Amino acid sequence: MNGVLRKLGWWIRDYVYAVAGQIHATVSTTQAASFRTGELKAVVVIPGVYESWKFMLPLITGLHAAGHPVHVVPELHRNRLDVRSCARIVARYIQQAGLDEVAVLAHSKGGLIGKYLMVAFDGEVRITHMVAVCTPFAGSRYARYLLIPSLRIFSPRDALTLQMAKEERVNARISSLYGPFDPHIPEGSVLPGARNIQLPTAGHFRILADPVTLSTVLSEMRDVPPRTASPEAQGAL
Repeated sequence: MNGVLRKLGWWIRDYVYAVAGQIHATVSTTQAASFRTGELKAVVVIPGVYESWKFMLPLITGLHAAGHPVHVVPELHRNRLDVRSCARIVARYIQQAGLDEVAVLAHSKGGLIGKYLMVAFDGEVRITHMVAVCTPFAGSRYARYLLIPSLRIFSPRDALTLQMAKEERVNARISSLYGPFDPHIPEGSVLPGARNIQLPTAGHFRILADPVTLSTVLSEMRDVPPRTASPEAQGAL
């Protein structure tokens, strides 16, 4: 019973944070261009479903303060398109911005987009690695009960989810961060072959604002896996 109550408390705090975070993202007047300066590795941010880039401001501001130029992709809007379409949009942004040796920071669905991007649209290996927070790499069993197409894609039975689960050639360049409990992903975010790191903060959203998450993201940005060619990545998936 104590375990159930503890998870219920985590769930409530997570949704309180999510609501507050969405409100703050809506009213914030912060401009994306203000984060594009810095001497360290450039970072491209991919938020989760129904999230604008401003929902990830706690990590964005922390990365920029540490010296990383941070790029967001306004064309993603609130990330309601399918994974393939979003990956194409991000790939186009990276190319048009002339970015190379770039890292990806992603949340939830953003991690699925990032992995698809690395596999299918990054033959030149412009992306050195990705740090994904609370990403349902194996899907979420809850998604099958949802009627909205933009959420049903997270089903473990989704064709793209199954296909990408079998695709492991980029996993070594991914760091998957997650907490001890995620109310949206009962399967968890462990990705075979990746750097899997459990953080102390439970939840799917609140984890974004935890100082330990930021320090871990910064550490993973410094610890870059070897860069290898990926001639197979030709957008065929």
